[in-house]
Parts: sequence; C-alpha cells; structure tokens
Amino acid sequence: MSKDIVAAPFVQEMMKVTANLYRLGWDERNGGNISYLLREEEVGAYLNPNQVIRTIPMIFDATELAGRYFIVTGSGKYFKNVIDAPDVNLGIIRVADTGKSVELLWGFKDGGVPTSELPAHFMSHIERLKIDSDHRIIMHNHATNIIAMTFTHSLEEREFTRTLWQMCTECIVVFPEGVGILPWMVPGTDAIGMATAAKMREFRLVIWPHHGIFGAGSTMDEVFGLIETAEKAAEVYTLVQAQGGAQQTITDQQLQDLADAFCVTAKSGYLQVGVK
Repeated sequence: MSKDIVAAPFVQEMMKVTANLYRLGWDERNGGNISYLLREEEVGAYLNPNQVIRTIPMIFDATELAGRYFIVTGSGKYFKNVIDAPDVNLGIIRVADTGKSVELLWGFKDGGVPTSELPAHFMSHIERLKIDSDHRIIMHNHATNIIAMTFTHSLEEREFTRTLWQMCTECIVVFPEGVGILPWMVPGTDAIGMATAAKMREFRLVIWPHHGIFGAGSTMDEVFGLIETAEKAAEVYTLVQAQGGAQQTITDQQLQDLADAFCVTAKSGYLQVGVK
C-alpha cells in the first residue's frame, strides 16, 4: 500500500483520456464525465479500503452496485486540469451497502464530489453488466459533429444509424447494433438516467440530442474508439452536406457484405437486403 496511486494504470488511463478528450474539444469547461468500474484487488494494491475519507450521499438508490469500486470524474471539474491535479479532479469511490451513498477512498482533495451525472452512469453500469460481465466504462462527452448532426438530421434511430454507417466503411463493423437516441431531456436527472440505461440494453452508444453522447464498454480504448468512430462519421456527414450532399454512398448490400466479412450482425431491419 506504499505504492503511489497516481501511477496506477487506471488513474493513468483517466489522466490521459481526459486530456485527449479536452484536446479534441469534446469536453469544454466542465463538460463530460467518466466512470470506470474497478476490481477490489486493483484498488487494494494502492489503497486501504477500510480507510474512508468521507461519505457522500446520493439521491439515487445504487443497491445493485453495493460494494463496487469506481474511479470517477468530479462535478464541476475541468478535464484539462485532471492531468496536472488528478487527486483534486478525480475520486475513487465505493458504493455503500445501503446504496444511498458512496464512500470516498481517494481524491477530491478540495472537497469535491462525483459528477452530477453519477446516477445516469450507475443506471447504465447496472444495465450493461446484465449484458456484458466484462463491462467497466461509461463515458459521456460533447462530441462536436454528433451534436451538430442532431440539429440537421432526422432523430429516428434507424435513419441516423444508417447515415453514420454510410459515411465511413468501418462504422458498421465498430457499432453494428447502431446508436440509440433519446428525446431532448434535462441532464443530471433520474429521468434521463433511466432513459439512457433503457437504451443501453440495446446500444453501446446513446445520443443526447443537442448535448452529447454516452458510450459503454469493457476498456477505455473500446469506449473512446466507439465515440471516436461515430464522431468521425458525423464529421464526414457535415463535410458532405457542406459540399452539396452525397452523389453516391455505401449501398445496403455493401454494408451487408462488410458485416459478413467481419463476422458482425447488423441490427435487424436496418438493412434492406436478405441476410446471407
């Protein structure tokens, strides 16, 4: 337990990815948040789990996650500052047995608290763990071109997904299940958390129109890559529209051929071809 926790791989990942997200312009000011489910042995290698710094109440009942450990970004914290002051802008927490509070084990040195979106994160973690036992990451950011696309494109999930798939060859391979889309909702509420979690039963990417995107996965690279790929497709869409619109695109048959070649299954009913 004498190890420097800042050197822990999970802290280093949080430091690097938050810096990168800020550099890309997806997490301006205090926008965006990340929660990373940790294993007890990972935490125990650096911290004494019996030494609780303080208890932080929650309005959400996270009983299903009782005893689980997370490293999370802080409420009101700027991603650009994480790399220089991780112990101020990040916190390692454990969900209390009651599910009504979290126990701070490290970080938030200035008295800070976890992201205001923590209920949305916890609800999504709960749903994703039912589907994928390796699930660990929930990431929310304000990917620029995805947000822009929600102003100019139909928000019907099938049509939005098909457009993203058609913009970059790799998209159907990276997110063959497509993207989920909510109606506009006030962030930081149980309502948007529940709606996001419900979408997470089908999708690893959920778009909040005019706001941003949520991604889920088992590793930081997987989740960052999911969002990065969708954002690149949205950027291409933006450029295509600015150039006068598409004159040709990837056909449904070609998308099916891609899915077959990479052994993925496109969401049922999204392609107008017979499955081979």
